[in-house]
Amino acid sequence: MQYDVIVIGSGVTGAMTAYHLSRYQLRVAVLDKNLEPAAETSSANSGIVHAGYDAKPGSMKALLNVRGNAMMGDVCAKLDVPFKRIGSLVVAFSEDEAKTVQELYESGVKNGVPDMKVLNAEETYAKEPGLQPGVTCALYAPSAGIVCPYELTTAALEVACVNGAEYLRQTEVTAIEKIDGGYRLTDAKGTTYETRVVVNAAGLYADAVAAMAGDTSFTIRPRKGEYILFEKSMGKAVSHVVFQTPAAGSKGVLVSPTVDGNLYIGPNANYVEDKRDTATTYEGMNEIKTCSAKSVGGLDMRLAITNFAGLRATPSTGDFILNEPAPGFFNAAGIESPGLSAAPAVGEYVVELIRKSGAVSLVEKDGWTASREPVIRFREMSTAERADLVARDSRYGRIICRCETVTEQEIRDAIRRPAGARSVDGVKRRTRSGMGKCQGGFCGPRVVDILAEELGCDPTEITKFGGASYMLTGKTR
Repeated sequence: MQYDVIVIGSGVTGAMTAYHLSRYQLRVAVLDKNLEPAAETSSANSGIVHAGYDAKPGSMKALLNVRGNAMMGDVCAKLDVPFKRIGSLVVAFSEDEAKTVQELYESGVKNGVPDMKVLNAEETYAKEPGLQPGVTCALYAPSAGIVCPYELTTAALEVACVNGAEYLRQTEVTAIEKIDGGYRLTDAKGTTYETRVVVNAAGLYADAVAAMAGDTSFTIRPRKGEYILFEKSMGKAVSHVVFQTPAAGSKGVLVSPTVDGNLYIGPNANYVEDKRDTATTYEGMNEIKTCSAKSVGGLDMRLAITNFAGLRATPSTGDFILNEPAPGFFNAAGIESPGLSAAPAVGEYVVELIRKSGAVSLVEKDGWTASREPVIRFREMSTAERADLVARDSRYGRIICRCETVTEQEIRDAIRRPAGARSVDGVKRRTRSGMGKCQGGFCGPRVVDILAEELGCDPTEITKFGGASYMLTGKTR
């Protein structure tokens, strides 16, 4: 199979790169070893759109964080993705921490972060009355926000597919060979793909993919972050993203609302050796509880509904790796925090690298669409809007997930959309079915049935997230 550009990885970096590439008259494919987009780091992170004050001035992180932040509102509006620019606070509780706040402010000024202000204690409590006693000052960055990371990823990939890109699931690249005019990629099944350009957006595995093409200039080390998520009754405990002053290269444990109205605390930051180690730990949960209580008190742990962990692709270089180490081979690697914030700008930057290289000619398409077909979210509709929708299709009146008010037809829509859901987790990330208090205890079996019906397979073939993660083993009667 012959392509102009193959993007390896369907996390937010790969999806955003494909989105920008789909603007041009190119045959583009996105290859991923997983069954769903955003299956790894892009599904388990803070969902924060950082302002950009803590990145080292002059770094790619700084440049692309601030640019990506500025792009995010427009991108999310076009992709119909929830995004709220709620602002962030970095809170100091001592004179030493106050010095760190001032340093962050000065760094933000150098990076071009807009409208920052160092607040005194009184001003800080006026914005967040629930902060613990003893605040000395805080850095307020109104440009910070919150977004749904997996919906942003899925939406960008959907639009890329609508514009002609191909999404090849469960396609793990195992070899890359230089050939005349480009590269030949081989997957785990032995299928080959030829392309003029390769974009390496393989996240945690970007170092291994780069090595296949002869680039051993960097390594990726996984760093685990654990989180605790609370039910929506806790969602207004804070109204901003509340950071503590950073330490040891981490932004620290934070307390933040989500775009869907929940509250979470986390993450910690611990290096691990296994790039598949997303297990939460007793020690990690205690660390998060203790650290978050330093800034915000009164968090009722009885209202926690789940915990989870994600891995950050920490590069040996200390910065994003965006380069062309071999003709036609481009790295978009080491995209750790603030990678989500920077993602729209990273995709844009990679396309410009390709343009400057001359590896392919970038000619804009006639009729390119930058926007996603709006998603029906029954839970957000008025009574009148719901009645009208149900009158048109009665399946919108059948509630499958009672916790999150997700209907049968919403689930079917999620499966039928471009790059649609193929697993229980895929449905969950697209519709929120299974994200409420019961965590899928009631709606899970019905989701399996709908997936099987839509995909034309037996329910025993449906998985939680692909591979051997089967939901069922067989029938009891």
